[in-house]
Amino acid sequence: MKIIHNRFLPFRRYDAINICGILFCRKGVTITTDLIQHERIHTAQMLEMLIIGFYIWYVVEWLIRLPLHGRAYTHIAFEREAYANMDDPNYLLHRKHYAWVKYLR
Repeated sequence: MKIIHNRFLPFRRYDAINICGILFCRKGVTITTDLIQHERIHTAQMLEMLIIGFYIWYVVEWLIRLPLHGRAYTHIAFEREAYANMDDPNYLLHRKHYAWVKYLR
């Protein structure tokens, strides 16, 4: 995974953003193995959704979840799968396609 440190992406409240498999990190952010794994899970999700489908679904789900209690970001199925499995270095070896679907609620 290509990692680019910069001052502009992601927005200030976030440490990193994965855009088409390239990880953009704010300068000064410590890149942990968990962060890398989290973003690799997102890359797998992107590939199975043919990239554009991932971004469309992500934005639509975020908009739907805005009125819910808490941050919409934490309720998105893609994020829930990535956070739930980011501490398992072998997760991507046994992950089934569209595993994020089970995190929809």
